[in-house]
Amino acid sequence: MQFHHSSQLRDAYPDLVAGVVLASGITATADEAGRTADYLTEARRRLTADGAESGFPEIQAWRRAYAAMGLRPTKYRCAAEALLRRLRLDGELPRVHPLVDLCNAISAAYAIPVAALDLDRVDGDLVVRPARGDEAYLSFAGDTEHPEPGEVTFVDSAGRAHARRWTNRQSGWSAVRAGTSSVLIVAEALHPGAEPAVTRLVATLVTELTEGWSAPTATAVLTAAAPRFRTPEPG
Repeated sequence: MQFHHSSQLRDAYPDLVAGVVLASGITATADEAGRTADYLTEARRRLTADGAESGFPEIQAWRRAYAAMGLRPTKYRCAAEALLRRLRLDGELPRVHPLVDLCNAISAAYAIPVAALDLDRVDGDLVVRPARGDEAYLSFAGDTEHPEPGEVTFVDSAGRAHARRWTNRQSGWSAVRAGTSSVLIVAEALHPGAEPAVTRLVATLVTELTEGWSAPTATAVLTAAAPRFRTPEPG
C-alpha cells in the first residue's frame, strides 16, 4: 500500500508536510485517558496564552489554503481548528475511542490536523488529490455523498473518498471503531516550520502507540523531496 499527495496538490502547496504512522494491534480497551488529558491541558494552555485558535500560524495557513480552494474558512474549518474551537467553547472534547480521543488531543495540542483511518477499510493505495466528482463518500450519518469536482479528498483504489474538503471531515466508512486493529494516521501541516513540528508530532504518536498498545509502527515524514509512504513488506 502506498500513500501520497498528487503532484497537482504538491505543486499548489509546495510547503505541505505530512506525517504518516502505520500501527497495528489497536484495541478499544486501552486506557489513554490520562495522557489524552495531558495533551488537552497543553491545548488549553496555548489558547489561554495565545488567544483564539484562529490566530495560530498553523490554523492561519489552513485558512489561506481553504480560501485559495474557494471555501469560506469560517464555514469549513480544518479539523484542528474545529477541535480547538470546541475545546475553547465547551472546555472538553467528546469521547469516541481511546485512539481517536488521543489523536484529537494531540491534534489540538499541536494545532495540526490528524486523521486516523481504519486500514482494513482502505482499498489499495491512498492518494490525496482533487476529486473528479464520482468518488463515493460515506457520512457518519450513513449517507453517500460525492465530493465536488476539484475538492481535495483522500481517494483509495476502489474510488472511495475518505475525507471531505481535505482536512475538514473524515469518512464514516474508514472511521476507527471498536473492532479496528490496523490504522493509518496522517498529520498534515502547511505553516512555516511545519517539518520539525510534524516530525515531533510523529514521534509523539509513536511513543503513545508504543506505551498504550505496544503497537508495532512504521513512520514517515513526507515532503516535496520525499512525497511517498510505502507500507513495509511482510517480514
